[in-house]
Amino acid sequence: MKSNQTCFSIILLGAFFLFSSCILFKQKEKPTLFLIGDSTVKNGKGKGDGSLWGWGSFIGDFFNTDKINIENDALGGTSSRTFQTNGLWDAVLVKIKKGDFVMMQFGHNDSSPLDDTARARGTIGGIGMESKDTFNPIKKKQEVVYTYGRYMRKFINDVKAKGAIPVICSSIPRNPVKDGEVVLVDDRYAGWAQEVAKAEKADFVPLNQLIKDKYSVLPASDVQNYFTEKDHTHTNEVGAKMNAAMVVKGLKAIKSSKLKGYLK
Repeated sequence: MKSNQTCFSIILLGAFFLFSSCILFKQKEKPTLFLIGDSTVKNGKGKGDGSLWGWGSFIGDFFNTDKINIENDALGGTSSRTFQTNGLWDAVLVKIKKGDFVMMQFGHNDSSPLDDTARARGTIGGIGMESKDTFNPIKKKQEVVYTYGRYMRKFINDVKAKGAIPVICSSIPRNPVKDGEVVLVDDRYAGWAQEVAKAEKADFVPLNQLIKDKYSVLPASDVQNYFTEKDHTHTNEVGAKMNAAMVVKGLKAIKSSKLKGYLK
C-alpha cells in the first residue's frame, strides 16, 4: 500500500513538472518579425559597414522586444527575384511559424537588367503574369523571369500559408538632391508595391511617400545629411533611423495592423 502511494506521488510530481515546463515554454515563445529586402533594409552585416546603414538595423528600437523578436534577414544586392532564386527566401520561410510577421521591401534592384553579366537580378515591370525565358549568365542556364508583382505575391502567399502576416513596404526614395534642390519623383516600384498589397489584401506601409513627404518640407542641405556621400541610394545612420521611424509611422496608420500592437 505504501509502495503504491509512493508511486502515485512520483507520478503526480512528474506531471506537475511537465505541466510547469509547458507553461514556461509557452510564456517564452514570442512571435518574430522577419525583415527581408535589399541593402536599404540591411547593409552588409547590419553594423554600419562603410558608414552605410539600412533602416532594419534600427526598427527594433521601436518594438517591445520582451513581446516580439526581430530578425533582419535582408541582404544587399538582392531583388524580389534573386532573394527567391538564390535560396534566401527558403532559408527564412522554414523558420516562420503561425503568428509571426514578415515585413518586406524590394524594388531598387528589380529595375536592373534581366540578364547582365554583373548581377542578372532584374524583374519584369508591373504586377501582371508576364514572363520571359532568359539565359542567366551568372548561373549559366535558362531561367524564366517573372514580374515584380508575381515575385511579391509569392512572398505574400507563402507567408499567409504559414499562418503569418505579411507587411509590404514601398522602397525608400533615392537621394533627391540635385544641383542644390530637392527634386521628388514618382517611383514605379513603389506604386506596384502598393497595387500588389491591395490586390492580395496585405498590410501596406507607403514608406516611399512618407519619406518624400518629410523631404518636401526640408532644405536640400538637411535632406543631403541623411545620405552617405558614396552613392545616391544608401542612407547613413541618421537617415536609416529616420526611415525606421517612418516605417513605424506607417504601421500606426494601418487600422487593422496586428503588428503595431507590439510597438513600445
